[in-house]
Amino acid sequence: MTATAQDIAAAAQALREGELVAFPTETVYGLGADATNDQAVARVYAAKGRPAFNPLIAHVASSDAAFELGEFGPEAQALARAFWPGPLSLVVPRTADCKVSLLASAGLDSIAIRVPAHPTALALLAAAGRPVVAPSANPSGRISPTTAEHVRRHLRDRVAVVLDGGRCSVGVESTVVSLLDGGPKLLRHGGVPRAAIEKVLGHSIPAETHAARPHGPGQLLSHYAPHAELRLNAEAPRAGEAYLGFGPLHAHGSWTLSASGDLVEAAANLFRLLHDIDATGVACIAVAPVPHRGLGEAINDRLLRAAAPREPA
Repeated sequence: MTATAQDIAAAAQALREGELVAFPTETVYGLGADATNDQAVARVYAAKGRPAFNPLIAHVASSDAAFELGEFGPEAQALARAFWPGPLSLVVPRTADCKVSLLASAGLDSIAIRVPAHPTALALLAAAGRPVVAPSANPSGRISPTTAEHVRRHLRDRVAVVLDGGRCSVGVESTVVSLLDGGPKLLRHGGVPRAAIEKVLGHSIPAETHAARPHGPGQLLSHYAPHAELRLNAEAPRAGEAYLGFGPLHAHGSWTLSASGDLVEAAANLFRLLHDIDATGVACIAVAPVPHRGLGEAINDRLLRAAAPREPA
């Protein structure tokens, strides 16, 4: 059921009162809190069981609002113009008077910001009148939610309001690019392919997608994990395994990321299908090879993290 104007107004009020609100973006559903309220930000970490050193992304309604929070050099401005609203988060130095809680920045002097491309998200941000931190609305390290039902199933009473905006169109988190000293770096593959970013910048950018103490979201090695183990690049399942294919359905099972081999469709389906298969109680999910190009980079990044040895909570 699509969120109404009254639902959005109620959610905005809940945010202003320090409550947690789940809402849709084009990437995944976010667990929102007032980014300027230290206690509200702390509630996000507690609700997710998220390591306190893992930074959060501040979501804002416009580029102008972003420019009040971070220092945007020429390359950051170029990326903002090209991809906002959209699934790209930029890590830039905090402004001297940045109002976002230092807890959201994990105590760093940088901040991750994005403008989401979803009408419900933008309406909520405008109504709240403040930046909103919004990591994926799921327990930390588990599969990200792409429907309101995923949020309700896993967070239950930890959220004051869940806004329903239907299924997320992109289905994987935003790409994260750092624009701190040393030049642009790709911190997380996501909804904007690296090639598109490099085209705007006019040069290639290195990737730094894993860090023991991240300076951007999504850099923990074990992340996005179902309860089942994952076996990647599997041409066929072994006994007792469920099979998640890529391409036409065949005798190996009833799940495929995209029957037509479309990487955009595969990205949008990834977390939903992992949720669905995990709900069957199977001990292991065998995943077919996914091409490592375009959004395939983001898909393979999520799968590698989901298959990694689990880090302690």
